[in-house]
Amino acid sequence: MAQHTAGRRSSALVLGLLGTSFLAPVAVLAQPAAAPAPATAPAATPAPAPTVIQRIEVIGNQRLEPDTIISYIRLRNGQAYSETSADQALKDLYATELFADVQIRQANGIVTVQVKENPVINRIIFEGNKRLKEDKISPEIKLAPRQIFTRSKVRADVARIIELYKRQGRFAATVEPKMVQLDQNRVDIVFEISEGPKSKVRQINILGNEVFSDGELRSEMVTKQSRAFRFLSSRTSYDPDRLAYDQQKLRQFYLTKGYADFRVVSAVAELTPDKHDFIITYVVEEGKRYKFGDVKVESQLRDFDGDVLAKQLPMKKDDWYNAKMVEDTIDKLNQTAGAFGYAFADVRPSYDRNKDDLTMGITFQIAEAPRVYVERIDVNGNTLTQDKVVRREFRLAEGDAFNSLQVKRSTNRIKSLGYFQEKFEVEQKPGSAPDRIVLEANVEERPTGELQLSAGFSSIESFILQASVQQRNFRGRGQTIGTSVSYSRYSKSVELSFTEPYVFDRNVSFGGNIYRRDFNSFNFTGQNRNNIYQQRTTGFQLRLGLPLTEYMSLVGRYTLNLDDVTLDRDIYYKKDAAGNPTNECDPAFAGRYLCDAIGKRTSSILGTSLIYDTLDNRVRPTRGVTAAVSADFSGLGGNVRYARFRANAARFFPVGKGFIFSLSGEGGAIKALKKRVDASGNRVEDVYLTDRFYLGEPEFRGFDIRGVGPRIVRKPVAVDANGAVIPDTFIETRDRWQDDAIGGRYYYQGRAELEIPLGSGAREMGIRPSIFADIGAVWGIRTPELNDVYQQTCPVTNTDGTQGTTTTSGTTKAGQPFVPSTGCTAGSLISREFFFGNSIRPRLAVGVGFNWNSPFGPFRLNFARALMTQPGDDPKTFTFNVGTQF
Repeated sequence: MAQHTAGRRSSALVLGLLGTSFLAPVAVLAQPAAAPAPATAPAATPAPAPTVIQRIEVIGNQRLEPDTIISYIRLRNGQAYSETSADQALKDLYATELFADVQIRQANGIVTVQVKENPVINRIIFEGNKRLKEDKISPEIKLAPRQIFTRSKVRADVARIIELYKRQGRFAATVEPKMVQLDQNRVDIVFEISEGPKSKVRQINILGNEVFSDGELRSEMVTKQSRAFRFLSSRTSYDPDRLAYDQQKLRQFYLTKGYADFRVVSAVAELTPDKHDFIITYVVEEGKRYKFGDVKVESQLRDFDGDVLAKQLPMKKDDWYNAKMVEDTIDKLNQTAGAFGYAFADVRPSYDRNKDDLTMGITFQIAEAPRVYVERIDVNGNTLTQDKVVRREFRLAEGDAFNSLQVKRSTNRIKSLGYFQEKFEVEQKPGSAPDRIVLEANVEERPTGELQLSAGFSSIESFILQASVQQRNFRGRGQTIGTSVSYSRYSKSVELSFTEPYVFDRNVSFGGNIYRRDFNSFNFTGQNRNNIYQQRTTGFQLRLGLPLTEYMSLVGRYTLNLDDVTLDRDIYYKKDAAGNPTNECDPAFAGRYLCDAIGKRTSSILGTSLIYDTLDNRVRPTRGVTAAVSADFSGLGGNVRYARFRANAARFFPVGKGFIFSLSGEGGAIKALKKRVDASGNRVEDVYLTDRFYLGEPEFRGFDIRGVGPRIVRKPVAVDANGAVIPDTFIETRDRWQDDAIGGRYYYQGRAELEIPLGSGAREMGIRPSIFADIGAVWGIRTPELNDVYQQTCPVTNTDGTQGTTTTSGTTKAGQPFVPSTGCTAGSLISREFFFGNSIRPRLAVGVGFNWNSPFGPFRLNFARALMTQPGDDPKTFTFNVGTQF
C-alpha cells in the first residue's frame, strides 16, 4: 500500500508571520523496497505494474461538494496514479485558496483526498484606529464578512492599510492581524493598528542654488518645514505626491525668472531612524538666465493680423524671459480667437533658443480653424430645476456665432443663481461638423430650500430668536418665496416675500414684501441700555426690475409705511399734581428732539435704482464690480415729505494664492421737502429722527451701535466730597452720561478688506478670516436747542388733605438762569446737554475679522481699533454676532 500526504495541521488562534510560506512541505511515503538479491546470484525482477485509479473519495469537506473539489484536480478514474500527478493535485487544490490542509492517499486503486477547508470570515474588526476611521479603511481592503479566509488576502490588506496611513503622513504605522477561531469553522479577523505619530518634514535642504536663497525657494513650495508656529498647518507632513508637485513649483519659479535650462537633478526624502520625521534634499541645476529675443505672431486666421497682435503682446525683446507670461499670452490669444468665433483655434509657441547670446525667440503660431457656430445647447443633471431656468441665463442661442466671452459670462450667471455646484463650467464639445459646437451645462443640483430655527446672542440685541423658511427655486422655476419671524429684546419682525425673476418668461423681474417691524431705540446711561422710543412699522413694498444692458439694470419700487412712534409715558411725559402722566412730552427727560419724533405718520415712497454688476458670483464674489445709484421720493400721498439719494460701489480683486481684496464705498443724503416747527413755534430739524442716517456697529466696525455722528450727551453736574455742586463743572466719565444718537442728513462710508485663505478643510467649514479698515462720517443736522436740567421743590396736597412738597425737574436753555414754576422753589443744576459729532471729518478704524458659517448660524467676530475719532464718538474694540445675519 502506498500513500501520499501533504498539508498543514495548524489551528492556532493567532496568525503567524505573514512572510512564511503557506504551503506546508509535502511528505511522500513510498512502498518499502524489495530486499537486495544475493550478489552471487542476481535475478531479474519485473517492473511493478502502474496502479490504476479505481475510485476517488473526498473526506473532511463541509461546505464544498465532493464533485466540486475533484473538478479542481486532474486525477480521474481509470488513469494511472503517480507521485507526480499527486503533487500536481496538491498544488491545484492549494491554488484555490479554499483549504487550510490537504492530504492525498492511495490504497489498492482508491485515492482518498482529505481536506480541511479554510474558515469563513464572521466579521472584520479594527482596533487602535483613531485618525483613520473604519468607514475609510473597509472599502479599501479585500477581506469582508462571509468570504473565505486566505492568508494572501490578509497580507495584501495589511499592506493596503499601511499604505493608507502613509498617505496621511504616518510612516510609523504598524498593523498586526489576528484570527479568533469560532465554532462552525468561522473566524473573526482583528487588525490591531498602531498609528504612530504623523511624520513631519524636519528639514528641506537645497543644493546647487546660487541665485536664490534656500528661504526664497522654500517659500515657493507647498511642503513646509515643521516648526512650532505651524502647528495648525497640514503642509508640514510628508506626502510623496506633494514632493513631485514641489519639483514642478521650483521649475515654474525659475522659468518665470528667465532660467530656461533649470532642472531638478534629484529629490530624495529620507526617513529618520525613529520614523518620526523626513529630511528632504533637492539637488538643482540653475543654468543661465535668458532674455526674450524676437517675439512674433504668425496667424493663418483671416481676421487676425500677426504684426498687429505682436505689438500688443506683453513681452518685449530684451525683457527677461518669463514662461508664465508665455502661457498667459497663449490663453489670451485663444480667448481672443474665441471671441471672434474660432472655438477650436490652436495657438502653439515655437521657441528659438540661442545659447550663445542667451536669448529665447518665440513665435506664436495660430493655425487655421473654421469659424464655429453653436449647434446645440444641452442642459443635463437637473431633476427639479426646469431647463428654461438654466437656458435663459445663456448669453448665446442655438445658431449664434460662438463667442468665448459670452460662454464665460453664461457660466458666471448660472453660478450666481446658487442652485448648482460651485465649480460649474459650461463644457464645449465638437458638433456634427467642424464648424459646429455643442455647449453642455452639466449641473449638479443642491438644496435651495432653507429652514432656519436659531437662537443666539448678539452684542447689539442681546438674545435673538429667529425662524425663517425660504425656497430660492420654488417649483424649479427660479422663483423665491419666503417668510421670516425674528424676536429680540429690542426688535421684532415678521415678513413675507416673493420674487419672480422672469415675468411671463420675459426678462423682467417682479417682487414684493409685506412686513411688520417693531423697533425699540435705546440710549446708554453708563453701561445701562435704556429704551427711549418705540417705532412700529407696518407696510409693503413692490419692485419691478428691467435690464438695460448685459451688466446694467433698472429697478423701480413703491413702498408704503405706516409708522407709529411712541415714548414711555411713565418716564418721558410730564406729571400732574397727583403724579399721573399727562399727554405732554417732558423735554427735561426726553429732549426736544425726541419729543418731536413721536406720533403717527404715513410714508408713501416711490424709488428707483440703477444697478451695474459684473461680479463673477453674487453669492461669494472673487472679482468684478458692482455699483448702484438710488433715489427715493416720499410724498406721493402720506404726510412725510423728503427726497433721499444713495450711491454705493464695490470692487473685488483676486490677489493670488486665494487672497481676495475688496474696496467698497457708499454715501447718501436726505432732504426734507417741507419745513417743520414745534408746538411753541420754534424751528426744528426738518427730517424726522426715524428717517435719518446712522453709522456704527455692525456696518462701521470699531464703533458701538450708532456710535458715530451727531448726538446729544447729557452730563451730570460734578459735586465735591461734601455733596456740594461745583459750578460749571460736569462729570467727564462716559459711564455717567446719557448718550442719545440723533443721526444725520448726510453720510459716507468706505471699506477695504483682505480675505485671508485657509486650508481646504477650513473653506469647507465656511471659515473666512480677514483684515479690514473702515472709514466714514455722518453729519448735517441743525444744532438742536440744548437744555439745562434743574431741581425745583413744589408744594403738593397729599391724598389725606395735608400739605407737602415734591421735587421735580425743570428745564431752561443751556447756560440760561432757571425760573421755577409758580409756587416752586428753584434748586440746583442737575445736568447739562451738549451737542457732539456733527462733523464731516472722517472716523477711521482698523482691525481683524472672523467669519464662520457655523452649524448653529452665521458667526461674525471683530477686533477693531478706532484710529481717528471726533468728540462724542463711542468706540468699541470687540464685537460679535451669533445666530443672525451680518
